[in-house]
Amino acid sequence: MHHVAYTTLRVSQEAGIVRVTLDNPPVNVLDVALMSELRHLLAALRDDNSARVIVFDSADPDFFIAHVDMSLVDAPDAFDGLAADVPEGLNVFQALGELLRHQPQVTVVKLAGLARGGGAEFVAAADMAFAAIGRAGIGQIEALMGIVPGGGGTQYLAARIGRNRALEAVLGADLYDAETAERYGWVNRAVPADELDDVVDRLARNIAALPDGVVAAAKRAILPEDLSEGFLREHDAWAGQIVRPAAERLIRGGLAHGAQTRDGERDLEGLLRGPAVR
Repeated sequence: MHHVAYTTLRVSQEAGIVRVTLDNPPVNVLDVALMSELRHLLAALRDDNSARVIVFDSADPDFFIAHVDMSLVDAPDAFDGLAADVPEGLNVFQALGELLRHQPQVTVVKLAGLARGGGAEFVAAADMAFAAIGRAGIGQIEALMGIVPGGGGTQYLAARIGRNRALEAVLGADLYDAETAERYGWVNRAVPADELDDVVDRLARNIAALPDGVVAAAKRAILPEDLSEGFLREHDAWAGQIVRPAAERLIRGGLAHGAQTRDGERDLEGLLRGPAVR
């Protein structure tokens, strides 16, 4: 791991903690490069017994992971290479979430910016997430593009916050602040922005300092729920929508009017609901 030259990740390790900073300008979209490197890193760490905790944050204070790269509308085969070794029953986006969800280390997201779509799915797939009050935002925006979450979001949300609130998040397609996300159970805790680093660092160091075997034992005892049937339903729902003309029109319209630019991403919900896109 230490000898890999990642282009979208900054990785360091000390005292049992691996710190992973996402750095994929301009807004940290989940594109082929970022997904490939995240998958490579997680796979490399699976057998690293010196690593007990993985903490994810962003080099960009405004964006954690914006969402899946919308420009894939013009390159529908871009993820085919990654899909070649995806486990049966999962699509390439679900496979990333499941790799993270079943990681032997404890995975923690430090959310200080925005995470929508595939970014929100990544947050929900991690073991824990802590969000900065006044700065963090999380949401499943896919409905505004004429689709539904297709990378585990429907399943992770229902498991975390219940069916009724999952439907609210998926169909309301709004951005949720840190306090609301905490109240719903989407994140572990909302904390003052200037305390986020200390809160996550203290937790990571405490976990990393536990006696040998404790982390593994806890993760064996508190297993992730089996969502395999739900993933099939989710993929069918997503695949049935992405091929409709409305989805292509909305995604192209969003890109034409500022999606995946820093200004456009600050209020992506408003942009996608605007008359120019609709």
